[in-house]
Amino acid sequence: MLLLKPGLRLYKTALDRAAQEALRDELRGLLREAPLFRPAMPRSGKPFSVRMSNCGPFGWVSDLSGYRYQARHPETGRPWPAMPGSLLALWRALAECDLAPDACLINFYDEQSRMGPHQDRDEADFSAPILSVSLGDSCLFRHGGDSRRDPSASLRLDSGDVLVFGGPARLMFHGVDRILPKSSTLLDPPGRINLTLRRAK
Repeated sequence: MLLLKPGLRLYKTALDRAAQEALRDELRGLLREAPLFRPAMPRSGKPFSVRMSNCGPFGWVSDLSGYRYQARHPETGRPWPAMPGSLLALWRALAECDLAPDACLINFYDEQSRMGPHQDRDEADFSAPILSVSLGDSCLFRHGGDSRRDPSASLRLDSGDVLVFGGPARLMFHGVDRILPKSSTLLDPPGRINLTLRRAK
């Protein structure tokens, strides 16, 4: 475990190749039930460069009405599929939180995708951390402080890495500068999947 700053912990290759493949295969089934969709920014309606889905009791969505958690897929109207047991086990092992996660956002990045600096602050309680799992192509992940003006640093995240941010880092600004194409052979078609487990309610 690498403590990058108070509240920000990196577990390099927390999932070995076999565990990554098993989780990838579980996600294929989940995404047949809850297909990836492309959210839109509130007010402007501009589409995100990433496609998203969710699993667990609640899912994060964004559209002209705003950012929010809801219990059903915005396009199919069906409840989100259950969270895989392997993700819940990761949370129990690494999150250092007694509360169980009730939402897992699934982001798919192709080689053109980015994620601008933002805070995860749509949750009802910030005492639980965010646990982030990387699968597939590597990315350059940017993390800063509680203000957009704070200095930031870039960190390479590879397939199988788990990043946990909570406590003093829970509301840090963070984003994805770029994807490193063809840096992994895990996904076909290639790209990056990021899973973020949260306590939404």
